[in-house]
Amino acid sequence: MGTNPILYPTGPDRLKRPVIFGSILVIAVGIGYVIALGGFTVASVLLVLPVIILYLNRIIFKPEIGLTIAFILNFILMGLTRYIPATLGPVMDITLVTIYIAIFFHYFEDKINIRILNNDLVILSVIWFIYIVMELFNPEAISKAAWFSSMRGIAFYMMMVIPLIYLIYNEPKHLNRFLVIWGVFSILGSLKAFMQLYIGPDPWEQRWLDAGGAVTHVIWGNLRAFSFYTDAGQFGAAQGHIGLIALIILMNEKNFRKKVFWTIVMITGFYGMSASGTRGAISIPFAGFVLYLILRKNIKSIIIGASILLPVYLFFAFTTIGNSNYQVYRMRTAFTPEDDASYMVRISNQRLFEEYLKTRPFGGGVGHSGARALAYTPDAFLANIATDSWFVLIWADVGIVGLFLHMFIIFYIIGKGSYIVMFQIKNRELFAKEAALLCGFFGVIWASYGNAILGQFPTGLMIYASMAYVFLGPKLDSKFDLLEKNQTTNILN
Repeated sequence: MGTNPILYPTGPDRLKRPVIFGSILVIAVGIGYVIALGGFTVASVLLVLPVIILYLNRIIFKPEIGLTIAFILNFILMGLTRYIPATLGPVMDITLVTIYIAIFFHYFEDKINIRILNNDLVILSVIWFIYIVMELFNPEAISKAAWFSSMRGIAFYMMMVIPLIYLIYNEPKHLNRFLVIWGVFSILGSLKAFMQLYIGPDPWEQRWLDAGGAVTHVIWGNLRAFSFYTDAGQFGAAQGHIGLIALIILMNEKNFRKKVFWTIVMITGFYGMSASGTRGAISIPFAGFVLYLILRKNIKSIIIGASILLPVYLFFAFTTIGNSNYQVYRMRTAFTPEDDASYMVRISNQRLFEEYLKTRPFGGGVGHSGARALAYTPDAFLANIATDSWFVLIWADVGIVGLFLHMFIIFYIIGKGSYIVMFQIKNRELFAKEAALLCGFFGVIWASYGNAILGQFPTGLMIYASMAYVFLGPKLDSKFDLLEKNQTTNILN
């Protein structure tokens, strides 16, 4: 039976009603007037507003969607700043805070298990954040803006992301989704790098190079690919990181389609690492794979792994083969740093820091050292010395006291994480993923001696989430077993 149009008027019929038509007309005229007064900025806000409303609706209904979006934003935010003349870093802050608000409303009636946050990893992240907050009272610190700008990557994101993994992203499907997002954007990152090298930078990227980026990204006429990341150093380290993770997962994967995916991620990851011309990034897969051999607790695996790593090391450290290729030559200098002028400059700078910090056990203030401080304290002593290393940056900002606390937290996580992976993870698939995340973290820590990569986008958020997943390993182990049994049952049926 058809619908009676008199009883159930259609959309066009409703528009014929004077009240509805008039209301729409008034709203349209009002929006046009507001846009005319406010210009492009107001128009942009009005266009984005429905998307924001939809986003808020979805994450209140399902907060985990917010964290999925945060991981995606993590890869593209900094690259977008070359195309959009705006500071986009706070977008991540707002996203993470919004997720906590959504959790509050979503679980207002059905109480969430807060007790899961009573664990050593969350406590350590809070202690570290409190220490960074106390740095506001450091007598050497003269800029609150510098503190706010830098503390997010150093401590805030760590304290925000780890509890979210425990609360709403703690299932096998979440871990798998996290890794797939990482893999997909890393593939896209390497494809963008390939385009930069063989097609050339687009107009916006060229403008960034012309504005000063070329000083560090065009060496002897050769472009260091930076993709849609902040710079080539961050891009190279991030790609070496995911390349290692993909290699470890691939070595333990049985599913053919997944093997193909992780093979592509591994190849494109290591390609991106070399295309960046970032020498220190090569230490990530080297150091991480050594830890993986230890985690395997298998003498045969250690011998096979050593037989693979040793020739690679000998190739870079004791031969000149491939020096005609710029990327190979740049990576080779990482094995002979004493021959590199920039390495000697770093050593000289560290001596300056050592002398300055002798009487400053709490450092010069968060955000007050290195090139990032020039925007806030251009005349300060620390702002005019390159920190280069992540650990030198921490040392300069928060002093020897803060450096010791930071190092304790890092080594505690690596130590306990290794114990969890070696002795508490029984499921083979989960072992591979947990080992990959831990080894990736270890590799980044190793590389952070030469580059300040740990607290930057996208590495920071991926590392903090990796920490949480490693410590969640024992809870995930039985869930992965159950998942495998269900998949086997479905195949048999």
